[in-house]
Amino acid sequence: MTIQIGNYNFEGEFTSVDGLQERSGVYAILGVTGVNGDRKVIDVGESAGVWSRVRAHDRAPCWQRQGLQLRVAALYCDGPTRMKVEQELRARFNPTCGDR
Repeated sequence: MTIQIGNYNFEGEFTSVDGLQERSGVYAILGVTGVNGDRKVIDVGESAGVWSRVRAHDRAPCWQRQGLQLRVAALYCDGPTRMKVEQELRARFNPTCGDR
């Protein structure tokens, strides 16, 4: 299954990190909002190992404080691409938990 985030087709959305792979890429943390189940991008990041980064993320407490059902999606790509995509998505969505 895929979900479009910005101009990219991410794998997911998953309800746990178990759906992620330990590969280079960009991850998006989504919160399910409203009765229609709309998605809000609450964090975007990049890593050489998406699974381990999301599993032990230092911003996870911020995700939990949003009071939303959380989902995660990933776009697997090389290092230079993942940095470009992360910057683009951060600028576009200004994620609530995106502070570094």
